[in-house]
Amino acid sequence: MKILLFGKNGQVGWELQRSLAPLGRVIALDRFSQEYCGDITDTEGITQIIRAITPDVIVNAVAYTAVDKAESEPALARQINAEATAVLALEAKRAGAWLIHYSTDYVFDGGGSRPWLETDDPGPLNVYGQTKLEGEEAIRDAGCLYLIFRTSWVYAARGNNFIKSILRLANERDQLTVNQIGAPTGADYLADTTAHAMMMAINRPELSGLYHLVAEGEISWHGYASFIINFAQAQGIDLRLKTNAIVPVPTSNFKTPAKRPCNSRLSTDKFQKTFHLNVPQWQIGVSRVLTEILER
Repeated sequence: MKILLFGKNGQVGWELQRSLAPLGRVIALDRFSQEYCGDITDTEGITQIIRAITPDVIVNAVAYTAVDKAESEPALARQINAEATAVLALEAKRAGAWLIHYSTDYVFDGGGSRPWLETDDPGPLNVYGQTKLEGEEAIRDAGCLYLIFRTSWVYAARGNNFIKSILRLANERDQLTVNQIGAPTGADYLADTTAHAMMMAINRPELSGLYHLVAEGEISWHGYASFIINFAQAQGIDLRLKTNAIVPVPTSNFKTPAKRPCNSRLSTDKFQKTFHLNVPQWQIGVSRVLTEILER
C-alpha cells in the first residue's frame, strides 16, 4: 500500500510518519520537499505528484491554523483549508484513493453545553472555522472515499501549542485569564487512531464519512492551565505564576480578532462504535507529554 502524506513536520504529521510506517510505503512531504512537491498551495504540482505516485491513501495533515491571523488573511486561509483540500479530494476520486483529512470543532458556533454530534448543523464564528468547513464540503462534493476527523485542542511535545504557551507564560506573568470548554487531544493519539481506522476502512467503503475524534472527558481552558501548572510544580519546576493567579473569565471577554466558540465538546460515540476503540482520558496524554517536555 502506498500512502502519500502532506504536512509531515506538523504536530500530527510528525506522529503520522511513525504510526503509518508499518502499514505500507509512506511518502511524507512538506512544503520544502525537494524530490516531490509537498506545497499544497501549488495545486498543479500536487496534482502531478498524486498522478505520478498513484497512492492508495492520501493523508492531509496540512492546515492554516492561525485563528486570529486568518481574519486578516482570509484568501490564504481559504486557499490552504478549502481550495487545496478540494484538489486533493478530486485527485483522490480520480485515483480511486482514500483521503484522510483533519477538521476542527471551530466549524460549530459553540452554543449550548452538550457535546456536538456529527449530524449537528455547523455555524462557524470565524474565518478559520468557515474555511475548514468549506474543506469538509469540498471533500464530500468530490465523491471520493474519505475519513474526516474533527478534533480539538491538539498538542504534542513537538511544535507550538497550549501546553507550551502556558509553561512559557507561567515564567513571564503573575496572572493569566483563560476559558472555553473542550478536550485536549494528543497528536500521537490522533495518529495512532488514524492508522487503526484507515486499516479498517481500506476495504470497507461503507465506513467512509465524518467522525469526531478527541480525547475523553472535558475541561475548561482554566482547568487545563491549572492542571499544567500543578503538574509542573509537582515535578519541582519553579514557576512565577501560581494556580490561584489563573483567572477564569467568559470567552466573550477576550478581545481577539477572531471570535471563539465557548463549547468545544465533541461526541466520539460514532467513532468508538464504528472502529471499536476506547478513547483515553485527556489527562493521560497530557501528563505523558508534559513529562517529556519538562525533562528536556
